[in-house]
Amino acid sequence: MKFGSKSLAILLLLIGLVLVNYLASSIPVRLDATSESIYSLSDGTKKMLGKIEEPLSLDLYFSKDASNLPIAYKNYAARVQEMLRQYVRASRGKLTLNVVHPKPDTPEEEKATASGLTPQVAQQGGEQFFFGLIVTQADQQKTIPAFTPQREQFLEYDLSKLVYSVQQIDKRKLGLLTSLPLQGTNPQQMQMMMMMRQQPQPSQMVMTELEQSFQVITVEASATELPAGLDALMIAHPQNVSSKLQFSIDQFLLGGKPVFLAVDPASQHFKRQSNPQQAMMGGGPQNVSSDLPALLGAYGVQYDPQKVVGDNENATQVQTGGGGVARYPIWLSLRGKEAFNAKSMTTAQLNSAMFIESGSISKKEGATITFTPLVETSAQAGDIPSMMLQFAQPDDVAKQITPSGKKTIAALVTGKFKTAFPDGAPKDEKPADDPTKPDLAKKDEPKPATDSLKESKGNSTLFVIADTDWLFDDYSVRKFNFFGQSGAEPFNDNLAFAANTVEFLGGSQDLISIRGKGASLRPFTVVRKMEASAQKQYQAKLSELDTRLQQVQTKLGELQGKKGEGNRLIATPEMAKAIEEFQKQQAAMRGERREIRRALREDIDRLENRLLVLNLLATPMIVGVFGLMFYRNRKK
Repeated sequence: MKFGSKSLAILLLLIGLVLVNYLASSIPVRLDATSESIYSLSDGTKKMLGKIEEPLSLDLYFSKDASNLPIAYKNYAARVQEMLRQYVRASRGKLTLNVVHPKPDTPEEEKATASGLTPQVAQQGGEQFFFGLIVTQADQQKTIPAFTPQREQFLEYDLSKLVYSVQQIDKRKLGLLTSLPLQGTNPQQMQMMMMMRQQPQPSQMVMTELEQSFQVITVEASATELPAGLDALMIAHPQNVSSKLQFSIDQFLLGGKPVFLAVDPASQHFKRQSNPQQAMMGGGPQNVSSDLPALLGAYGVQYDPQKVVGDNENATQVQTGGGGVARYPIWLSLRGKEAFNAKSMTTAQLNSAMFIESGSISKKEGATITFTPLVETSAQAGDIPSMMLQFAQPDDVAKQITPSGKKTIAALVTGKFKTAFPDGAPKDEKPADDPTKPDLAKKDEPKPATDSLKESKGNSTLFVIADTDWLFDDYSVRKFNFFGQSGAEPFNDNLAFAANTVEFLGGSQDLISIRGKGASLRPFTVVRKMEASAQKQYQAKLSELDTRLQQVQTKLGELQGKKGEGNRLIATPEMAKAIEEFQKQQAAMRGERREIRRALREDIDRLENRLLVLNLLATPMIVGVFGLMFYRNRKK
């Protein structure tokens, strides 16, 4: 082959490589080989994007030119940008992406600030940078003020929630069925209480938080059906709920709408209101527990309203009557990753929560539902009959606990549920018939409805928690007076837990189906195991050497500290020789310590070198093999 032909062939090869790369980046097909499919969109996101009616604009703000920007943020920005491109491709023209790199004192920076994006500060240098997202549809605008790599596993959910929420013009409707005073005094009662010179009760902070995102509609326990148009239902400490309303709740859940259910074996609110004298006079004790046994049993959830969970490991310190402090094991103060599910959107960011005399829930044997624990106790927890706690002291309660393993306080239950009313809607309760009168009404008695749902249409979602006291301000916030205005400061994550859960349930079914994924930065488990093995092998020798080195440095410091007039060291020949000897020992020990630390990484460095050689030579070797095969075939 002539020189000109060779040059043309090389030029055509380079052009071909460029075209192949361009076509590969343009074709809307990706192969995701990760175990958790972190680079692929979930089916829920695809369905949600397919329902967009009006075009949306995605404005990603990232200050890539900021000095001292952490490399983790640069890598994560590329990850977010690539994920947004997938959203644009899956939306089929309904989404447009604009990437903006705002610089200081520019209109782009002013727009980012005006839209609610929060500037972050680099650890080194202290320069501010923007890394957030603005989603706009018509005159509606929503933002993610600041992205953080720590929340990478929920990136898809956060993006999908933002795209979904910007399309919601009206507040979503949340039904509230409760026997607790969570909403405080209503306006009608407030006027009456003011006339009687009584102090009206304010709403609990949890309701104040929820009312910012939802239109809360109160549902009475005596009602026969739920109000129409509810997006989600919150049930807290249900008592005396009519059978017809339970049927309506059942059909609501089976129809695909989510339900938040909080039950309690021992409500502190009702315990305070109980009257011992009434019980002694035959009036019976007030019911402090709550349950919906027909519904929970049908959905495969096991719950005993007569048992309270005790956990000595997570006991809360309380003040006793004598002014002392004791650990109360049925007041649970849960903390850390062992207590909260790190893969759930509702609990991943929680650090602490308090639950008062809570029960426990579990999956019934043989149930086909998916039971995902969200909040759990330690393995030292056990069940205690609630009747035994009435007059027991904290120390006595601790002795009654027999550890029986972790207990689930809250769980997310999903799947296809069977109805709790297989025979349809319950009939109205009627007074006993008079046998002396003809039954004329039977002719016109309506037949029971047969079109009720017998099982879920799709996947139903039920959140269950075996405590209700955590919803009250007494166990979640610390109130104070600030220049005549009342304020509140959370001392745990109870409020965040409630808001996260209801927000999660109140979204569309497409959002609920999205699960947390893994992070793109995966730990090198092989290296970690090698480090642990080497550390175990050399740790004893290294510790002994560090002790000897410390002793030598101490003696050397004592000798060098003996100074006379003029701050000069006055040393005899023997002292000078000892100092010289200690300095030699110090240098020798430091060298020996370096050798031990080098041995700690010997196998790791060998592995890194093998991987480096493999990465460098793999491609040339593959190309060479194909070249030889091509040459042999051509020669034949």
